[in-house]
Amino acid sequence: MEKFTLSVPIAEIEDLRARLAQTRLPRVTAMSGWQAGVDLEYLAELVTYWREGYDWRATERRLNNLPQYTVELQGGLLHFVQLRSANPDAQAVILLHGWPYSYLELLPLAQELKDFHVVVPSLPGYGFSEPPRAAEWSDSVVGAMLLELMTQHLGYSRFLTYGEDVGTGPSEWLAAEHPETVSGLFTTHAPLPSTARLTDLSAEEQQFRSELAARWEGEKGYSEEQSTKPTTLAIGLNDSPAGLLAWIVEKFHGWRGTAVDLQDDWSRDEILDCVSLYWFSQSIGTSFLPYFDQHRSAEIPLITVPVGALIQYGERGFPKSYAARTCTDIRFWRALSNGGHFAAKQRPAEVAAGLREFVGTLG
Repeated sequence: MEKFTLSVPIAEIEDLRARLAQTRLPRVTAMSGWQAGVDLEYLAELVTYWREGYDWRATERRLNNLPQYTVELQGGLLHFVQLRSANPDAQAVILLHGWPYSYLELLPLAQELKDFHVVVPSLPGYGFSEPPRAAEWSDSVVGAMLLELMTQHLGYSRFLTYGEDVGTGPSEWLAAEHPETVSGLFTTHAPLPSTARLTDLSAEEQQFRSELAARWEGEKGYSEEQSTKPTTLAIGLNDSPAGLLAWIVEKFHGWRGTAVDLQDDWSRDEILDCVSLYWFSQSIGTSFLPYFDQHRSAEIPLITVPVGALIQYGERGFPKSYAARTCTDIRFWRALSNGGHFAAKQRPAEVAAGLREFVGTLG
């Protein structure tokens, strides 16, 4: 295990600015607003700020104040932050981010959890974590890597796990396959039943499935491309910073939930921190691996450890019975009051309070 210091060479920063200066955006037309993807006028303003006003070095200084490390797992390096509680007997929890974001967006939640030992990894293939080398990117494979991190390298014999978006899969597999080590699963993306468990649905469950499908109508194009032709897409996004910014910020806007404006929850600097991390690490292509490889994943076993769920806005109306098809011991179930897809970023205090309340049920 080695200390990690974030330091992008000045040549790469200058290259980014040069590319931004050569940005060629499409012509503004009647279909240039958010309804057709990214808003072109907003994107142009953000590109200008990225080139002329944004300070990556300030971001590096802030992040380098955190205890960051890399460790070799399955032949590749995994990057993570470890925040230790002042209480040596505190419980440990691992926080797993999703796509299209990073460990940065889980830091607000991590900093709320000062009464826990908190580990925040960059998922394999994201940021400065290398993708798995020994096998495909599957929830089970990544879960096993994170188990090795927590137990063999950091010495936690028991810990809690929390995941969002694509991070929910490894979190759930950790809980399902290692109940002797995982003391509880907490989530803002409740486990969906596998196909084999979708029998004899209640009227409430059927209604939820219909409503969820309707919410995603016209919103799955990104997933189809990332799942089927990820390399073709990655070539353009890895070469064009404006293209990368457009691909990511459209999701920040579209998944903002109850926020009236994107910048209610995301400052310009926070948006560019995330996109710059993808840019400098050249990890947008490998961040698609969970989409491309997931069809190879086996059906998740039943989760028998205690489970707590705060239902995020995009899955409002999620019936507890639907999660109970996979989870046999649900101790805590509540809907988030507001917010959107990025729960740990948008509502860190509420998620932290929910986690503590869930832990109180564990005895």
